[in-house]
Amino acid sequence: MSQYFKIHPDNPQPRLVHRAVELLRDGAVIVYPTDSSYALGCVIGAKAPLDRIRHIRDLGDKHNFTLVCRDLSEISTYAKVDNSAYRLLKALTPGPFTFVFKATHEVPRRLQHSKRKTIGIRVPHNTIAQALLTELNEPLLSSTLLLPGRDLPMSDPEQMRDRLQHQVDLVIDGGACGIDLTTVVDLVDGVPQLIRQGKGDFTAFQI
Repeated sequence: MSQYFKIHPDNPQPRLVHRAVELLRDGAVIVYPTDSSYALGCVIGAKAPLDRIRHIRDLGDKHNFTLVCRDLSEISTYAKVDNSAYRLLKALTPGPFTFVFKATHEVPRRLQHSKRKTIGIRVPHNTIAQALLTELNEPLLSSTLLLPGRDLPMSDPEQMRDRLQHQVDLVIDGGACGIDLTTVVDLVDGVPQLIRQGKGDFTAFQI
């Protein structure tokens, strides 16, 4: 049965953040809030948690997973970002965008799109997510908490606990954070291409 932490959305309790990160390092799959919706997360180096997220969401090998980063300084380790793309990221992060780039060799092949060898990257504007990333000191592998057959992500942490109590190890209740998906922008070729319109404003790329 999963654990359930109520973490303050503006002043996350360090003890609970530390415990959540301990669970992640032990191979846990967690539910946590972002600036768009709740998401599933795990560490990037382990296969078993990734397989569990695939199972929960019923994902195939063509799904672009996302690395949720603390800030821009982490991104170049995992994604091939040219100068023009970096300037866009600097202007629009943190925020509700997912950017698709060619992955570097630091990204395990199992996390990359099977054919394009790409990875999603994002920097969330959410205090709890940032606290987790700071304590973990590396990105989280992440996927929106959008269950098979649903059009919108789950939004009620207590319902998440009831629905997923045997599938995840921890549900973090960080209060309301919306039911929006991120806007997904492909920057592989340097020219922004809209893949999915979500909460982020794509007109920012058309300046």
